[in-house]
Amino acid sequence: MPQGDKDKYTDKQKRKAAHIEKSYERKGVPSDKAEARAWATVNKQSGGGNRTGGSGQNKSDRSKAASRSDSAKQAAATRKAGSRSASLQDQTKAELMAKARSKNIRGRSTMRKQQLVDALRRAN
Repeated sequence: MPQGDKDKYTDKQKRKAAHIEKSYERKGVPSDKAEARAWATVNKQSGGGNRTGGSGQNKSDRSKAASRSDSAKQAAATRKAGSRSASLQDQTKAELMAKARSKNIRGRSTMRKQQLVDALRRAN
């Protein structure tokens, strides 16, 4: 299927995209951008073309939603893992305060950021 071909979309999806496109044009968005935004909205809501033979032909709506959810959870875990590996110096004072609280460092509430960093390094 060539890029931009809408054969795999249902009539309902095509009507929805046309309605959204008209709405954007009434708001002053140029026609080409309005069309792109409309189809992006339809794709976001329904996961793309739904006619049989498309890439998602054997997936139910529930399965598609679960896949998106799993993907979002994996992305969040990756971001969280990245923040763990960041040095103490790169973290915010609030993050350092939370770590100091979990390690039960005394006097943490009156410490400045560098003092928290030093105390956490000593605690490890």
